[in-house]
Parts: sequence; C-alpha cells; structure tokens
Amino acid sequence: MGPGLLLKALLHGSFSLLVFGWAQIIMDLQPLFVLISGTGHLHGFSHTYLGATLIGVFCAATGKFLGEFTLRQIDIPWYRHNRILWRVAMFSSFLGTFSHVALDSIMHFDMAPYFPFSDGNHLLRLMSVDALHRFCIYTGTAGIGVFFLLNHLIIRRKSRTAPAQRRP
Repeated sequence: MGPGLLLKALLHGSFSLLVFGWAQIIMDLQPLFVLISGTGHLHGFSHTYLGATLIGVFCAATGKFLGEFTLRQIDIPWYRHNRILWRVAMFSSFLGTFSHVALDSIMHFDMAPYFPFSDGNHLLRLMSVDALHRFCIYTGTAGIGVFFLLNHLIIRRKSRTAPAQRRP
C-alpha cells in the first residue's frame, strides 16, 4: 500500500486508493485460501499478469461501487468527492493488480508472473526483501506527508481566496 499512498498524494482525483487497496486484497485471496486449506500453489494464477488482468477488471467494476459507498459513509470535512470515475477505477485497479504481481515477483521464488507463456521470473531478487519492505514503507510515509501537506496548502489557498463575510 506504500506506493499507493504516494500515488494518491500525487494524483489526487485521478487515482482511487480505495480501488487500489481493494485490488490488493482480492489479489491475495487465492494465496490465503492455499494457506488455510494447505492445497494448491501459493502464488498461482492470481499472481500472474494474465490473472492480474482478469482480477483487475473485477476489482474495477466492484471497487468503483464499494469505494463510492465507502466515501458516502465517511465524513471528512475537506474531502467531499464521493464519485469514482470509470477511468479512475480501471487505472487504480490495474495499477493495484500489476504492481502487486511485480512487487511479489521480487520476493517470492514460487512466482511465474508470465505464465502460461513463460515460467521465468526475471524480477526475482532484483533487490533484497528488506530493501523492498523499506521501499514500501518509505513511499507510504512520503505519500502520507505529501498528501497532508498538499491538502493543507489547498485549504489555505481556498481560505485566502474566499470572499470576506460581512458582519452585520
């Protein structure tokens, strides 16, 4: 979720963190089932780019409506948007599923991200698992900081440009 937080801070309404997060959850349902049942391939079809494409379509369609429902339920004074455009849902969902495959490909030896076309995984050990975890933590921390800084500046700018209210 770290890179997603940074993307949300930088892209604002062009990116849905809710849809991105939903895609992350759905991607890991298959490995969760394998861990619980003890049967199957841990990082199987859901952790291929083909699987990520199918899951991305599902997550965009369901995540748009779940995200809009969630946004209507919460009341954040400085955030009044409760609509997620289809292009934003698709972009956020596919970014969520494809980045999930890419980042997991770096750290999991049982990944075959290009299956059924290839069993290779050229990203395996591209960096250490510790470095990958630090990357996610640093991008998440930066994203939170940038998000609140930009929102503070936007609120300040709006309050300066708002017409002065007359007092009777």
